[in-house]
Amino acid sequence: MAALKVLVGVKRVIDFAVKVRVAPGGKGVQTQGVKHALNPFCEIALEEAVRMKERGAAAEVVAVSVGSSACQEALRAALALGADRAVLVRAPEGPPGPREAAAALAALVATEKPQLVLLGKQAIDDDCNQTGQLLAALLGWPQATSASRVELEPERGAARVTREVDGGLETLRLRLPALLTADLRLNEPRYATLPNIMKAKKKPLEVLDWAALGLPPPLPRLRVLALEEPPARGGGERVPDVAALVDKLRQCGRI
Repeated sequence: MAALKVLVGVKRVIDFAVKVRVAPGGKGVQTQGVKHALNPFCEIALEEAVRMKERGAAAEVVAVSVGSSACQEALRAALALGADRAVLVRAPEGPPGPREAAAALAALVATEKPQLVLLGKQAIDDDCNQTGQLLAALLGWPQATSASRVELEPERGAARVTREVDGGLETLRLRLPALLTADLRLNEPRYATLPNIMKAKKKPLEVLDWAALGLPPPLPRLRVLALEEPPARGGGERVPDVAALVDKLRQCGRI
């Protein structure tokens, strides 16, 4: 089998080290002036695709994202980490939900015709873990979620995937084309070097409008009514002995 074309979905999220604040009005979180980064699980998926290319198993790695123009920042980061080129599907308004993102990615797959699609198993901002499963369903492809090890078998036209389940480890063999979502233990992503960051500025980044893919206007299925900070934790109270502690817990209805 010839070397694969790998499509990697990436998402721009608030950096994990940033303390998230509620935006004025309580309709979302504060994003202005806040550091953003690649979703860590997407970064793991990208690292696996780049390693496949370094081993000669993949011919091209294409990073794709669905969202606003600000997502170009995440795609440039993906190019600096080893992707060959990038494609952004610009959503008309607001961040797309998993259903809309999966539809856009399915349209891109029909255009790009990859043999393997890699996604992070979830996003750290909204904890969404449905996009991969929805995309596999739309494509009619076999899928393996939470992959902790991936071995390509070119002679079989397949991929051997180890995934973590509640009872331990499960090993699957998927016939390509297939979709995988990356678990935390799949690999350890590399850091982007300064020369690669500079080279990434010259790599192609294509921006497609939503309508250019023949997609209907996205209709958000969820609407945030209100968002508020968790209540401040109250101070502790000291009691003289165990009997007083038990009595206090009974009064509070804890026991």
